[in-house]
Amino acid sequence: MRTIVLWDIDNTLLYTGGAGSLGMARAFRDLYGVDDAFRRVEFSGRTDTAIFTDAALAHGIAADAIPAELPRFIDAYVDHLRATLSETAGGRVMPGVIELLGALARRDDVRQGLGTGNFRRGGELKVRYYALDAYFQPFEGGFGEDSEDRATVIARGIERLHDGDSAGARIVVIGDTPPRRRAAYRR
Repeated sequence: MRTIVLWDIDNTLLYTGGAGSLGMARAFRDLYGVDDAFRRVEFSGRTDTAIFTDAALAHGIAADAIPAELPRFIDAYVDHLRATLSETAGGRVMPGVIELLGALARRDDVRQGLGTGNFRRGGELKVRYYALDAYFQPFEGGFGEDSEDRATVIARGIERLHDGDSAGARIVVIGDTPPRRRAAYRR
């Protein structure tokens, strides 16, 4: 039986020391002139699309304009994330992650990918910065721009990694999202 393992990125594979939220704040400031735009926006367990949407609505961006603004925001965010990854202190790969990624990579019956709320390009940058990219080639899974809903992100990741019929596959999702949210991922 094939096993598909989907990994979350932040606080599961690695900790960036706040580089992602700082990069988002700088991108929002540059595009919309609002400092600290995410001050009252919850990040934990949410997709980057949902986080951006909350901040955009809170600062007067019309709901119907958000789909057109999202690609602009992602571009600005990724540019800032490149810098903030090296600026923030305390970033690291989480304990035991490299050993587990390596053990799973050696198994022929396991395929690893990502099931993360990060925008794809931001997630790829984080994984590469912390030298975990070799375990995720090709870079596949479910990502923050797939949906505001985390369960939909996981479903898209499963679809992308299953190589056909996933009915017989075992699906494992590894992340730090609270259990009340993880229940929605069961298939």
